[in-house]
Amino acid sequence: MTQPAHSTEQLETTIAARTEAFRDNFSAMEGELGKVIVGHRGTIRHTLLCLLTGGHVLLEGVPGLGKTLLVRTLGQVLDLEFSRIQFTPDLMPADIIGTNILVTDANAGRSLQFQPGPLFGNLILADEINRASPKTQSALLEAMAEKSVSVGRTTYKMAEPFFVLATQNPLEMEGTYPLPEAQLDRFAVKLRVELPSEAELLQIINRTTGTQQASPLTLVHAGTLAEMKALVRMVPVGEGLQRYIARLIMATHPESALATDMVKKHVRHGSSPRGAQSIVLMAKAMAMVQGRPNAGQADVKSIAVPALAHRIICTLEAALEGISPEAIIQDVLDRVLPGPA
Repeated sequence: MTQPAHSTEQLETTIAARTEAFRDNFSAMEGELGKVIVGHRGTIRHTLLCLLTGGHVLLEGVPGLGKTLLVRTLGQVLDLEFSRIQFTPDLMPADIIGTNILVTDANAGRSLQFQPGPLFGNLILADEINRASPKTQSALLEAMAEKSVSVGRTTYKMAEPFFVLATQNPLEMEGTYPLPEAQLDRFAVKLRVELPSEAELLQIINRTTGTQQASPLTLVHAGTLAEMKALVRMVPVGEGLQRYIARLIMATHPESALATDMVKKHVRHGSSPRGAQSIVLMAKAMAMVQGRPNAGQADVKSIAVPALAHRIICTLEAALEGISPEAIIQDVLDRVLPGPA
């Protein structure tokens, strides 16, 4: 249901009045990250957008491209409790969640006391997540999905904000476990970290092999971040744009009348409704970054690929022919037109 015109106008006026401060904070965060991270501007922007929408990010790339450095630097820029978990095949759920330990009080009485694990933080770096066993991956999934964990019969809530930024190496590398589809769907976006260009490689050499090391400033505190997240939620999305997003999601399903020929041939299962939710929220955040009080089609198209590519399951033939999920989503964007408003 659309809002009354006067209500929408009042909302846009309120958003417009707070847009400048929002953009200043966002630009400052991008700038501080850029002091340390060479290139990867799209990855940095999408990561920050995801942070402001309450989603989680999965970074994929070969070792040495700066995935871990990006997350560690983000923890320095934000005044949040930062935890790093190095995932390994022998890592157990209790190693990340925590466990009950037996303690003795001053009167020699004994009781069980919960000792929180590294998962209890605001900004969680799950490093090389696909090296952990499925059992440990499922423990992380509960925290991501429910923002709580269960130990015995007790449920413990995670702190707010709770942001998981996971890294993984390509699945063809030795010693990795594919993430289950249910866990992939919990990530708002999946970002591929590409190899640097020659110019960027020279910058990396100059920045990392000399005596001077960049030191980012802490710019945004928890209160400011909460205000920015609340403002993103206020950004209106028109009914026509909502229908366009719904049509994009439907077009990723091979049995849908909206499916493109590429989807019908190369996709087994399309995106879940969470894909639509991620697109809407990140389109709102993108509109704020661009200084606009409402989201538009350009915002949707700018984030649809990282929001949907990991949510579709392709056929074996697609992999053999070298057709990527990103190419399929781009084909959907090129061919699906908005419906009537």
